[in-house]
Amino acid sequence: MKNIEKYIRNVKDFPKPGIIFKDITPLLADPEAMKMTLEELLKMVPKDVDKVIGIEARGFFFGTLLAEHLNAGFVPVRKPNKLPYQVHSETYDLEYGTDSLEMHIDAIKPGEKVLIHDDVLATGGTAEAVAKLVEKSGGKVVMLNFLIELEFLKGRDKLKNYKISSLLKY
Repeated sequence: MKNIEKYIRNVKDFPKPGIIFKDITPLLADPEAMKMTLEELLKMVPKDVDKVIGIEARGFFFGTLLAEHLNAGFVPVRKPNKLPYQVHSETYDLEYGTDSLEMHIDAIKPGEKVLIHDDVLATGGTAEAVAKLVEKSGGKVVMLNFLIELEFLKGRDKLKNYKISSLLKY
């Protein structure tokens, strides 16, 4: 993992003072680092999934690659009013206020096995909202998968009912 970790850039005071943002764009810019990361992510996830969900926007990068390699469909989950068809919506709490995520109503069929992927597990609110969208559609969340987990924010606490994997932990 140390080889992958060297491609994660720390950006101080982004998006606000006191935050150290884990920037994956150096990793994305290097084809060998991307390949190595995908190989490591594939070792962690179940091989028998019907759909891979990528959470807007950085979850799309490896989410689509995972879907392709797992021979699964890809489902984008987006912020409100970004998807063109009828949607399920889930609202979740932020530090100050709320936000929502949406998924097409026909994206997940009842009984489908779903892998949820995002770049970072922080407080767990976003991932929990996406799991609820899957369940609202009748799907089964088989795993929540992350490139990076910020353990000090205790996101796993909100996701106790789900299997979780993360490649890098801080």
